[in-house]
Amino acid sequence: MQENSKTIPAIKVTGLTKKVADASGELTILSDVHFTVQPGATVALVGASGSGKSTLLGLLAGLDTPSAGEVSIDGTALYRLDEDGRAALRKEKIGFVFQSFQLLSHLTALENVMLPLELRGDRDAQPKADAMLARVGLAARTGHYPKFLSGGEQQRVALARAFVTDPPLLLADEPTGSLDAATGAAVIELMFRLNREQGSTLVLVTHDPAIAAMCERRMTIHAGQMIDGSAA
Repeated sequence: MQENSKTIPAIKVTGLTKKVADASGELTILSDVHFTVQPGATVALVGASGSGKSTLLGLLAGLDTPSAGEVSIDGTALYRLDEDGRAALRKEKIGFVFQSFQLLSHLTALENVMLPLELRGDRDAQPKADAMLARVGLAARTGHYPKFLSGGEQQRVALARAFVTDPPLLLADEPTGSLDAATGAAVIELMFRLNREQGSTLVLVTHDPAIAAMCERRMTIHAGQMIDGSAA
């Protein structure tokens, strides 16, 4: 009997391991990580610097390849796909917010937000991007290039770009790490509001206990191993 789509986890991680070569021979960044995340959940990934949090987030997005193990996104085994297949899945199912914004400097705010829509062939890219920028409070800044925007404004553009395709999964890597406390708090409040409105699953990496406390679930990584919160 086929599994009902409502019971399929948003994320299922099985035996995920990542090793890289270094001067001493081989370094294990992640070791045999297992967990599931149900649709609509909000999850904080916490741990010391160098514990493997950002590596794990990149593997969840298919931006890197594991040494062993598998990640399934909405029932699709990510690493059974080739690179083009993973890119296609990202366009359809995943939004990503980076600490350093990752906006394209030669594109305006509007063009940055339009880009993921255009990449998937959406004919209504401009009105959708305009509407999303208005939702994040940047209706008057659509024609500005990133260098003319403050850090908080750039992260709002990045949020608009991540949410504009209405992805079922949003991954955020230290989204307030480049912002002052007040600006960061405003950006986090906006991110959680957009997430609630769209009903997406949110997984974020953070060092901030207050941000982690806003999530329904907290998972702790220590030295590449999941030591807390690995249950579904």
